[in-house]
Amino acid sequence: MGELIKIEDVYKIYNPGENEVHALDGISLTIEEGEFVAIIGHSGSGKSTFMNMLGCLDVPTSGKYYLQGKDVSALNDNQLSDIRNRQIGFIFQGFNLISNIDALGNVELPLIYRGVDRKTRREMAREALEMVGLGERMHHKPAEMSGGQQQRTAVARAIAAKPSIILADEPTGNLDSNSTKEIMGILLKLHLSGRTVIVITHDPEIAEQAKRVIRISDGKIEADYRNKE
Repeated sequence: MGELIKIEDVYKIYNPGENEVHALDGISLTIEEGEFVAIIGHSGSGKSTFMNMLGCLDVPTSGKYYLQGKDVSALNDNQLSDIRNRQIGFIFQGFNLISNIDALGNVELPLIYRGVDRKTRREMAREALEMVGLGERMHHKPAEMSGGQQQRTAVARAIAAKPSIILADEPTGNLDSNSTKEIMGILLKLHLSGRTVIVITHDPEIAEQAKRVIRISDGKIEADYRNKE
């Protein structure tokens, strides 16, 4: 495994001046290719800001962020957008599916933005939905599916283009215990197939299922440890 992510002394400061808030306060870490990492912390700890940084949705106030050896902390919006589109698959708590198109159409959407031709993207979307156990539900719209099935559609959308990083923000926050187990099982399978999986959560039970846990408090890394197998 090689080094995938390297963060060096990263700060994110809001309202610089008298009332400034250090959402990230000098964070440094590395994440190897193929790791399964949980980033855990209470509300307001800085974990969401950190996720935005890792996902190239935001840039640090100072410090360096290297992704596969490339310094992404200095890139412009278009360059960051390109990296997000090609290298990162996002899974959000709220599913973020489009209500008037079916599961297949939802999974195809990011592939359209990537310029993948119709036949290829349809095959990629079908394959991703089969992977998450929704082969027979691909023509159902979100309202015709359970919460767990909607989140599995969102997972399929995130993995269809085979990005190197899966970034999941509270992916089980709206789900019952059975659906939570299903989603975590899928993320574990993705990890075992060689993907790097990063889960942002406030739930210690979810964090226990990752291989490595990074705990953030007040914008600083409070703990960084590996779970027992």
